[in-house]
Amino acid sequence: MAKKKLKIDRLWLIVILLVPSVLLNVFLLVRERTILDQGVKVEGVIDGDTLVLEGKGKIRLRYADAPELEYCGGREAKDYLEKLVVGRKVTIKEQIPDQYGRGMALVWRGRTLINKAMLVSGWSRYHHDNSDLTKELKETAAMAIEEKLGIFGKCQSKDIPDKEGCTIKGNIDNNNKTRIYYLPGCSQYNFTVVEKDMGEAWFCTEKEAKKAGFRKAKTC
Repeated sequence: MAKKKLKIDRLWLIVILLVPSVLLNVFLLVRERTILDQGVKVEGVIDGDTLVLEGKGKIRLRYADAPELEYCGGREAKDYLEKLVVGRKVTIKEQIPDQYGRGMALVWRGRTLINKAMLVSGWSRYHHDNSDLTKELKETAAMAIEEKLGIFGKCQSKDIPDKEGCTIKGNIDNNNKTRIYYLPGCSQYNFTVVEKDMGEAWFCTEKEAKKAGFRKAKTC
């Protein structure tokens, strides 16, 4: 009987020790969820797809991939995102890590989904992701391409060089980042789109293309 009472006393001791810790963790989780649901202020943006939140935390937009600031459309993308969120409160939903461990999420300002707004504007490319919104956002991005909005009108072309006579196309392979250039008459020349938002460019001479780190395509 004494042994049974001792076991019961030990169980109660364990419960007494664990309960405060469990309750604290539950409180912290609820508090964090409440803060996110109520909204967090956006202090600034780094570029067209990355927000700086109150407390200096950063969050990237799922589905949206804006140009780097030094590329065509980079500044416009940043400016557009600033108008949408800076100084406003947003709610963070469905946050996941990207391939580098950085947080990315669906970001809402009231009933406006900022991720979608950036795709609608054309200042961000569609970046594949998986959620209940995938189909809707993919279709949204396709419309921006079709209507040549944002980067798809300003920064991409198959036949309109930056300067008359500068018809050499610099192309960057998305898979291995190889930089090659095509001369008029080269195989694939007519089908190659110069995407300046990705760092590609039109060149006036082969020397200029080589200086920028591009090499002549083997099919030329």
